Amino acid sequence: MIKMIKGGVTAAKGFCAASTAAGIKYQNRQDMAMLYSEVPCAVAGTFTTNLVKAAPVKWDQKIVYESKKAQAVVINAGIANACTGEEGMRYCRQTAEKVGELLPVPEDQVLVASTGVIGMQLPMERICAGIEAMVPALSGETESGHAAAQAIMTTDTHEKEIAVEVMLGGVPVTIGGMCKGSGMIHPNMCTMLAFVTTDVNISKKLLQEALSAD
Repeated sequence: MIKMIKGGVTAAKGFCAASTAAGIKYQNRQDMAMLYSEVPCAVAGTFTTNLVKAAPVKWDQKIVYESKKAQAVVINAGIANACTGEEGMRYCRQTAEKVGELLPVPEDQVLVASTGVIGMQLPMERICAGIEAMVPALSGETESGHAAAQAIMTTDTHEKEIAVEVMLGGVPVTIGGMCKGSGMIHPNMCTMLAFVTTDVNISKKLLQEALSAD
């Protein structure tokens, strides 16, 4: 039986979130979010099948396919870091490196996601300042997850988050999530960003199978 509970990405045990107003494109609103697992966790992902893929998609595919674990996600709204060439890939690496400076997380365990205007380069000084602001604010409170869901919005009319509790083998486990995008899931995830957290004890292989199941 699935039971709806209050919360989003911070509902699952061990997950924290933070957000900040970095001024990447929007003024006077939160436009960056960060998710952090207190311990390295199994990671899985599904990605757009478009021939043209933004730098963060390519970066995250490499981590999901080649790394055994992941521990952090940095998301910005306003600029998509799409069609940005080698410079865009370098910005993904710089984002991961910045997280590694402030948290005990290796570069290949940091996922990045960007949404917004295509073709513009990220203002990395603002991205790095945003990470510096978010790290000390990381919290497992419901409000932190809710604020993160608001920070990643672009054309959305409201934030999108959910949390559920299920019993597995007599043990209660939690699944939480947030996403952004107004009709952006077609075709094949297109420009939608979605993030799911869980405290289920699950292998990377089985997690990927569950995520990819129709």
